[in-house]
Amino acid sequence: MRLYSTASRVLEELPQPGERRIGMYFCGPTVYQRIHVGNARPFVVSMWLRRWLLEQGHEVTLVENITDINDKIYKAAPGASAKLAADAARWYIEDTELLGLGRPDHEPLATETIPEIVALIEELIGRELAYEAGGDVYYRVGRFEDYGRLSGRHDDEAATRNPSEEEEQSSLKEDPRDFALWKAHKEGEDTRWESPWGNGRPGWHIECSAMAEKHLGPAFEIHGGGLDLVFPHHENEIAQSRGAGREFARIWMHNGMLRFGGEKMSKSLGIGVTLQEALGEWGRETLLMFFLGAHWRKPMDYSDETLAAARARADGFREVFRNPSEPGGSWDDLVRALEDDFNTPDALAVMHEWRDHELLRRGLDLFGLGSLADQEAAPRELHGLARQRVEVRAGGDYEEADRLRQEIEDAGWVVRDIAAEPGYQLVPKR
Repeated sequence: MRLYSTASRVLEELPQPGERRIGMYFCGPTVYQRIHVGNARPFVVSMWLRRWLLEQGHEVTLVENITDINDKIYKAAPGASAKLAADAARWYIEDTELLGLGRPDHEPLATETIPEIVALIEELIGRELAYEAGGDVYYRVGRFEDYGRLSGRHDDEAATRNPSEEEEQSSLKEDPRDFALWKAHKEGEDTRWESPWGNGRPGWHIECSAMAEKHLGPAFEIHGGGLDLVFPHHENEIAQSRGAGREFARIWMHNGMLRFGGEKMSKSLGIGVTLQEALGEWGRETLLMFFLGAHWRKPMDYSDETLAAARARADGFREVFRNPSEPGGSWDDLVRALEDDFNTPDALAVMHEWRDHELLRRGLDLFGLGSLADQEAAPRELHGLARQRVEVRAGGDYEEADRLRQEIEDAGWVVRDIAAEPGYQLVPKR
């Protein structure tokens, strides 16, 4: 087993079904505003992977944390960070719920994990891997020999200096590479917790180490999140958990970033589109089809063009279900695509070849897209207009038939002429 595996073929290193439960931990959002659509990508990938592993007969526990203690929250709502964090956590759950993929097995909050965080810090101090300074507690990076291996920065002191997203007092550090495990309470911060080092709150990185162990134990199969978390966040998690004697994650799974106008989406910089906005404009099926069309390791460009293409792909599947089912295709083809590093673009290509309704719906269901098989019913009055159009066409009144066609289109539907009864088909305009 490779302890720092980023798994060039992620599923090849997993145990066989029934051998042991697969634990997965994916880093969730820091909640201080509505998440952007890029934040949804690790959520979608993890929920899809969970569904696939269950389909293959594995037992799976998926944990996705919610970071509700962080400098960004304090800055966004001085004196009211707790209320903002609670509101934004609710918004996150509401928005991701609309994707129709279900929920992770556990969604722990940092605020609910303080005893475990404090205990882990005490253990690191006892192992002389951490030290108290002015009410803060810092991790001694120099004492962890493998620091930097995950990110390829091992033995490069300058490259392993922590560009923390949270403010830290460098004057208190023994080494510029050290990072905060606990931070003393500061004026203006409206939340604080008791600890052996005084009132304060945890640093960002220790929260995930403690939450992962609380819900998955000291060792689990997969740790995931965005590519931007490799350093320092995931590197620091490894230092904390393995420094405390835990095996921690066996496989690391980092999804590519979503780009908006050529730049990485970023909540803190105000770059991007919120998930709520994306769902409102394009709908969940188009958004899921968009994510399905790119390998999870690769970056993606979010634009009107890429979303329109995803919508067209979704409509293509709807069209299959409007026509008679045709036998053909093999489930094994989809298995091969997904067993090859969970290659969703290849899986999508396989499903595009299928015309067997039962087989296709089973495949689409894996990705929360089984609804594409459901035929939307047209209003009764439009069926009346369509039947009337069949009659006037049969009588040779093509001008009136064209007028009725336009009236149906103005109502948001397309009428198609077919040979089978009743002589027409109504399809929603997209």
